[in-house]
Amino acid sequence: MEQRFTFKDFFLFAFLALLLIFILLAMYMIDRQWQKMAEIQRTMSGQASDLRDMRRHVDAIDQRLASGALTTAPAAGAGVATRGAVPAAFQRAYAARQMKDYAQGDWLVQAFALNLKTITPLVSTDAYAADIQSYVQESLLTRDPQTLKWEGLLARSWTVSDDGLAITFQLRHNVVFSDGQPLTADDVAFTYAFIMNPAIQAPRERAYYDKLASVTAKGKYEVKFQFKEPYFNSLSLAGSMAIMPKHFYQPYLKTPEKFNQSKGLLLGSGPYRLSDPKGWTPDQGLVELERNPRYWGPVQPSFNRLLWKIVENDSARLTTFRNGDIDVYGARPREYKNLLDDPKLRARARHFEYLSPTAGYSYIAWNETRNGKPTRFADRRVRLAMTYLTDRKRIIDDIYLGYGQPAVSPFDPRSAQHDPALKPRAFNLAKAKQLLREAGYEDRNHDGVLEDAKGRPFEFNLVYFQGSDDTKRMVLLLKDLYARAGILMHPKPTEWSVMLSTLDKRDFDAITLGWTSGVETDIYQIFHSSQTARGADNYIDYKNPQLDKLIDHARSTVDEAKRMPLWQKCEQILYHDQPYTFLMRRKSLVFIDRRIHNVKITKLGINLGMVPLEIFVPRAQQKYTD
Repeated sequence: MEQRFTFKDFFLFAFLALLLIFILLAMYMIDRQWQKMAEIQRTMSGQASDLRDMRRHVDAIDQRLASGALTTAPAAGAGVATRGAVPAAFQRAYAARQMKDYAQGDWLVQAFALNLKTITPLVSTDAYAADIQSYVQESLLTRDPQTLKWEGLLARSWTVSDDGLAITFQLRHNVVFSDGQPLTADDVAFTYAFIMNPAIQAPRERAYYDKLASVTAKGKYEVKFQFKEPYFNSLSLAGSMAIMPKHFYQPYLKTPEKFNQSKGLLLGSGPYRLSDPKGWTPDQGLVELERNPRYWGPVQPSFNRLLWKIVENDSARLTTFRNGDIDVYGARPREYKNLLDDPKLRARARHFEYLSPTAGYSYIAWNETRNGKPTRFADRRVRLAMTYLTDRKRIIDDIYLGYGQPAVSPFDPRSAQHDPALKPRAFNLAKAKQLLREAGYEDRNHDGVLEDAKGRPFEFNLVYFQGSDDTKRMVLLLKDLYARAGILMHPKPTEWSVMLSTLDKRDFDAITLGWTSGVETDIYQIFHSSQTARGADNYIDYKNPQLDKLIDHARSTVDEAKRMPLWQKCEQILYHDQPYTFLMRRKSLVFIDRRIHNVKITKLGINLGMVPLEIFVPRAQQKYTD
């Protein structure tokens, strides 16, 4: 018998639907309340720990006063913050605090073009994770962005032995990690030991610190770095080590795989922290740091929070910036000029155009060994031919609209490491074909494609990051250029996490990426033969014994006047061998919301992400509240 749907049934279903909605809302609110309670509990626990530490500190002072070890007479000028009392590393940040419109508060919101795989120190391998870590973990020294001189951060002073093999640091006594535990020389010594432990997945860091013989705590606030041999960059190596809290990371020595596979184990002494130092995961779609309420520094950070959203598509990132949902946008050259002519955008944002010495270079890496066998790119003539076929001038002019310069090597052309006699190789189809003939490649069946002596076509995959429209356009241009020589290149767009896995497994023909640079670039980890092991950065299996000797010699030469000619000889070998086709050094084209004040270009680039922070938002222009 047919059943009819009556008004009574309708009201019953409506009631049930509303009841279900109320239950879901209640569950959501309860979940939010639990999260809030957990956050409050963490805060209260931290405050209780701080109170206990303060009580112990006061008791200790009372005992010393009672014994006559201390006097209650105040020192002259006590409690008065003066610029002369601020350590050099904080002087620029202190000067910003004296500006008339300075205020604390607000958030700095940025975007990453890719979803991070991990932000755990040592395990992470990309510059984006390093940016986040720089706000959370600190080093003994920091470099002044204008003078480029080293200044004490966690260290208040340091001495270098007469033979240059030992550097002893005196640490500040008032430094604590964000969980309230004090930072001592034991944490510094532990950091080195943790990095050098072969069970920890840190091959590139071990390559850096291989020059060290030991790092030893000589007292609670004194630590000694002993080098095996002279090293030109010894102060930078020791001073730039990001210090890891022993009490937090030591348990992972018992379960190193748990550390190696972790996604968000991040704790330090810096001005910002994760709300949960063990809780970040990639599926969150963003990274959020909060102000560290226990920060030891004499100048407190300006922003309450730092936030990075994951916006992988270039166009979506621009839309997000236009809508005011992020504060910083790195423009693509093709859109940059149009954005300059946009009065609405110009009213809201300032633009900065600069070529940073630390921005590095892009390249195509030619894998010389795959599955234990030499590839066609193991032949130097083939690699050189590929460089002649890669029209860098056209790439820079057509795709990047002139906002860049051809790269010759890993060395900045403005640095003393560079040999000015070496010029970028221009596009030369005839020269490339000649080199390929010499290497045994000819169009044997007249189908327009080169074949080797066994009749196998010259074809390969080029892996590139799928989220970059400009890189995609460049790869398509290269596909056409290579085809003119009879080479079939197959573009292979890839997610960032997959690219990292591909590099680790050495499972590619060729890949296009970029390296950052420094004031003086040490190429050991990238091109030295010892760095071809899995997880290290010579992932193309490039080996040249002569280059190895020169790199070793340059690194052990402390005298700069003698070291620079050695780097130039290294550059000459790389120029000859072409393990990479060095593409270009791009200009940074950056728009920043006008509410962000005190943004400047320094010798190290823009000061947007420099710590201690110099930038801020005046009170009247702040838009985010906690």
